[in-house]
Amino acid sequence: MGVINLSADSWYRESVALTSEAAIRRGQLLADAGAAIVDVGSESSLDYASRVEPEEQIRKLMPVIEGLVARQLLVSVETYYPWVAEAALRAGAAVINFTGREGLDELLPRIAREDAGLILNFVEGAHVRDPHAVRLSHDAIGDLLPYFEARCRLAERAGVRKLWIDPGLGFYYPNLQDGAVRIERQMEIFLGSFRLHALGWPVCHALPHAFECFEDEVRCAEPFFAVLALLGRTDLLRTHEVSRVLGVVRTMRLFHARRMPGRPREEIPG
Repeated sequence: MGVINLSADSWYRESVALTSEAAIRRGQLLADAGAAIVDVGSESSLDYASRVEPEEQIRKLMPVIEGLVARQLLVSVETYYPWVAEAALRAGAAVINFTGREGLDELLPRIAREDAGLILNFVEGAHVRDPHAVRLSHDAIGDLLPYFEARCRLAERAGVRKLWIDPGLGFYYPNLQDGAVRIERQMEIFLGSFRLHALGWPVCHALPHAFECFEDEVRCAEPFFAVLALLGRTDLLRTHEVSRVLGVVRTMRLFHARRMPGRPREEIPG
């Protein structure tokens, strides 16, 4: 999954597109580079970024979604507003990357009617722009299981048939500002993601950056975390670095192929 950011506040400059035309061009480039899904967001999740009201999000998103769909690209829209998600579905979005808790009940029937996909994010707080301190323990995956169990069953009862589980590793929790603590938690969740498959749905991860470790080479961070995610049997990778991460995916496929020589290549995870 490649990324398009419509907000000038987004720190990953390579993903920012400030006009509809630029966003549509970037979407095509991402698809040409190997992205199966193009994820579009209209508000940065950085704690200091400007808030974008839902009406403005819809105004920015509509021409981009329509332009990408016209190119027959599979479009995901990241939002925590149910009415923005509904407008995105009307415009042709195939997936909603929902980064909030509130309003999920009212959104699920619409996703089911459209036979659209849902990326169900973990977020501690009302939504990604209002994060509360996250619980820290010696079993980060175990802490996530009850949250996702309840929401997966809710989505299933509403008739949603395409669902991914996303532990929300890129969100800016107030008690994870210390780099070592945050990165350790991210690595633990990546490597333990296979446990989430017990809920019956695939796992999605947004790849993080670890500035504290990578510094000027921060664009190498997403490929590094992709290795851990694939070792943890992640199914969908959300990345700003499609070409670099695709190289990791291809390499990990070779690794799995050598360990499982009798398994058809198209069934190899990653």
